[in-house]
Formats: sequence, C-alpha cells, structure tokens
Amino acid sequence: MEIADLYRGFLTDSALVECRRAERLAHRLEDSDMEFRMRLERIQQMPLVGFSHGAIAEFESFALDSLSNIHQAMALWAGRQMYSYIAAQFPNFPDEQNRWNNKATELQERLVDMLEPDSPDMLLNAGECEFMKGNDARAYAILTELLERIDINSNMAARVASLVGQIASRQGRVDESIHYLALSAIADVRSATREVTSLQQLGIAMYDKGEIERADYYLQEALASAVECHAAMRMLQTSEAIPVISAAGREADSRNRIRLYCALGLMALLAVGLILLIVKLRNEMRHQQELQSNLEITNHAKEVYMSEFISLCTVYMNKLNRFCEIASRKIATGATDELYRMTKSGRFAEEQSRDFYATFDNAFLHIYPDFVERVNELLRDDSKIELADGERLNTDLSRIYQTWC
Repeated sequence: MEIADLYRGFLTDSALVECRRAERLAHRLEDSDMEFRMRLERIQQMPLVGFSHGAIAEFESFALDSLSNIHQAMALWAGRQMYSYIAAQFPNFPDEQNRWNNKATELQERLVDMLEPDSPDMLLNAGECEFMKGNDARAYAILTELLERIDINSNMAARVASLVGQIASRQGRVDESIHYLALSAIADVRSATREVTSLQQLGIAMYDKGEIERADYYLQEALASAVECHAAMRMLQTSEAIPVISAAGREADSRNRIRLYCALGLMALLAVGLILLIVKLRNEMRHQQELQSNLEITNHAKEVYMSEFISLCTVYMNKLNRFCEIASRKIATGATDELYRMTKSGRFAEEQSRDFYATFDNAFLHIYPDFVERVNELLRDDSKIELADGERLNTDLSRIYQTWC
C-alpha cells in the first residue's frame, strides 16, 4: 500500500500494479478492509491510463448506501476523484464534461458531510465542491484558509493552489492566477508528482499573457512529465495545447527573424554611412593638411620675401650713401661738371636699375623657384616662354610677375 501511494502521481501504471498486488495479498490474508481500500485506490487511478469504462463499471457495482461509514467515505472520495479524471477527458465537449463533473460534485457533497469538521480533507473537498458549483467567493475563502494551514510543498497544497489559481483566472485576476499556479507547480515538483495539471494551466496562462517561449517550455515539461508518469489522460490534455502554442512560437520566431533582418539591414546602412563619413572626414583632414601645408609655405615665402626686401633696401641705402659721399667730394673739389656729366648720362641710374632687377629677380625666384614652369603650364605649346642661356627671367616674365604681385 505504501509503495502504491509513493508511485501515485509519479508513475501511474506502477501504482496500479502495486495496488493490484496489495489487493491480491489482502485477499489471501482475508483482510477485507485493506482489499476494499486498495481496490478503490486502483479504481480512481484507472482513468489516468485510459481504463475509464472499466473503472466506471467496477465503481458503480458498489451499493454505497450499504457500506459502513468508513468504507462509504473512502468510496465517495475515490468515486469523486475518478469522475473528475473522466470529466477532464472532455475539454472540447462541455455537455459531456458537465455530466461527469456533476456526478463528482454529487459524491463530494455527500463526502463533506461525512468528514471530520474543519479538517484539511473536509476543507479541501468543501472548497472544491463550492468551486465546481460556481461559488467562487466561498471556494476562495475556504481554500486560501486551508493553504495557510498545510505544508506548502505537499501534494494537497499543489491541489489547493491550483484551484485558487483557477478561481483567480475566472475572475480576471491574471497575475494572481499565475502566482498560485506557479505555487502549485512548485509543490508538484517538490512532492515528486508528475501527473500534473498546474504546469499545463500555467503554460496556457503564460500563452494568454503573450509569454510564448515560457508557455511552450512549461507545456513541454508537463508533457514530458505525463509521458514519464504514463498518464495517458494528461498526455492528451497537454498535447492539445502544445500545437497552438508551438505555432504561436513559430510565428513569434518568424517575427523576430524579420526584426533581426531589419535590424541587420539598418546596421548595414549605418555601417555604410559610417564608412562614407569616415572617408569624407579623411578627405577633409587631408584637405586641411594641404591647406596647412600651403599656409606654412606661404608664411615661409612671406618671411623670405620680407627678408629679401629688407636686404635689398639695405643694399640701396648703402649705395645711396656712397653716391652721396661721391657727390659731396665732387662738390667739395669743385668737380661739379664731372658730377653733372655723371648724372646726366644716365649710366649710373641704368647700372642701379640693372642691379636692382637682378637682385629682385633672384629674390623672387628664391621665393617661387617654379615660377617659369607654372607660367608655361598656362600657355599653349607654341606660346611657351623660352629663356636664353644664363637668363633666369626675361621681360615678359618680369611683366607677368609684376602684374601678379
């Protein structure tokens, strides 16, 4: 009996095997009380593995009113559980589901009157009975009170929390429903119960909330538990919800892929724009460097030009001083006629002009050494300027740079 009780909710077919073994052993030992108890345990578990008709036929063969109070309470408990399991097999057929739920509620109402008042078993059945009859407020009050009195990790706590979660869901309190369903699922795990409903309901609740990935994960876990438990009814219930959620998951994945492609396309455009911006910045930096270089060259040219100009002025100041000295000596010695001839002939001015232009040309070409080549680049081939041997600039070039300056 204890082995069967441990297997119940963990490995259903093994629980049935152990119930049958205990039942046969009790029969050989002529322990009618234990034989009846194990028979009821087996009957209530049979719908989980698909033996509903056999369970119904065997249970309805009992004459409940002729049983002792203890046996009658045990039979009502087992029958209520059996009819609830059968009702759960018809989620898409409300009339058939209601027919079996009504049978379960009828037995449960009788059971409540037979249980010890205010005991956990009585409160559980009373709360569930009110839940089945649609009295949500009364059921909620009874079950939440019970949940505070029992071990939160027990199988009974899993059952109570699942009912409270369903009540909250029916009243539109989604977050509260998810909270209690999660408590129920945790209690199922900690009590080693794999024949579960709360994880299925939690998966559906997460799907309704838009948490597709988590919903699919919970339902997959519920299905795996049902398969490992060999609970055919739970496999069927879970497998009905999985395709819808999987399809929603695939649709969400498809949307995510589209978002990913759009993001990648946007990133590619941003990358191209960034590359173009970098190229433009590099060109701007190169242009700025060229301007800086030209500015440095220009500044250097100005410095050289000023230096040459100052040097030229110094030369002519010296020449002017020497000419003044010559003129003074001529006047002092009375050689004014010679001074007059010197100035009248123009030779002195011509020599000074020739020296001036030679010095100026040297200074100009020092600043702009490629002046001749750059002027020729602007002229046709038949009009290019050619300099004589030893000639650095000619008259035309002098006019050009004088105009340019």
